[in-house]
Amino acid sequence: MDISTTTDVPPPTPQPTVAQRKRNARGATRPGDRIFLGLTRGSGILLLVIMAAIAAFLTYRAILAINKDHGNFLTTFEWNTNILPPTFGIAVLAFGTIVSSVIAMVIAVPIAVAIALFITHYAPRRMSGPVAYVIDLLAAVPSIVYGLWGALVLVPHMNGLFGWLNDFFGWTGLFSWDEGAPRSMLTVGILLAIMILPIITNVSREVFRQVPQMHEEAALALGATRWEVIRMSVLPFGRSGVISASMLGLGRALGETMAVATVLSPSFDIQASLLNPGGGTFAQNIASKFSEANEFGRDALIASGLILFVITLLVNGAARLIIARRAEYSGANA
Repeated sequence: MDISTTTDVPPPTPQPTVAQRKRNARGATRPGDRIFLGLTRGSGILLLVIMAAIAAFLTYRAILAINKDHGNFLTTFEWNTNILPPTFGIAVLAFGTIVSSVIAMVIAVPIAVAIALFITHYAPRRMSGPVAYVIDLLAAVPSIVYGLWGALVLVPHMNGLFGWLNDFFGWTGLFSWDEGAPRSMLTVGILLAIMILPIITNVSREVFRQVPQMHEEAALALGATRWEVIRMSVLPFGRSGVISASMLGLGRALGETMAVATVLSPSFDIQASLLNPGGGTFAQNIASKFSEANEFGRDALIASGLILFVITLLVNGAARLIIARRAEYSGANA
């Protein structure tokens, strides 16, 4: 006997559209989620508005000053805003800011990466904790304290280093020394390196801790040494994180004020040697001249602040582009 059975086939479930899938992924399907999404979106827009307002204010005041400048704002080696006609330029300030920051990065980045690797992969647990704690404390020290330490401790002890550099490398011109006070760009760069060292170390340490354990175990299973594991697994994975940490440190070095003003003996000229006093930075010049400047002088200082603002944006934008090209670090494209 034939028994025929019929099976009711349910209608196909309608698939959500692309817009609905995006809303679901963002969690905007419930009232509370929509409110939170609106708040976060509004916060992001508010941040952009504040940045635009700062840029507009700096640009407006800078234009007022530059229109009355009787020198070339970009190339003049002079800063006289209290005379008639006023003459000022940022050539010396740009040179000093870039040179001191480059010196700081050259010194700080390798040391910070080495400390981060030591804490995460070499030091025993009882040692890594206290070392990391000390590094965290260094990040909390105020800038003026670093400046006082630099002026009272670092500067008097730089004579030996400057004399050694002059004896062995003075022939290059870059390390020639006239035996004056060691309040120069090299001293500033060393002080800035000490200041940015905790930032780069802490971020790099957290990135190295995120390396998948299976990557390291696979390298060890293939017979790799500890250094080969770091070279083949840890450093490639954390490269973008180290770049991010370095850019954070560079941002502080570019805008550091009180420590540089305390240590540096500025003069509006560019010295070929890193050991002789001279030069200046944007932040240091603003801090030292703002209280005695007239209204036009303050506009001129704001104009120099606009250049520092643009340099900082360009540096961070370039870093973001570099990080976006690296696929090893999972948070780079977030």
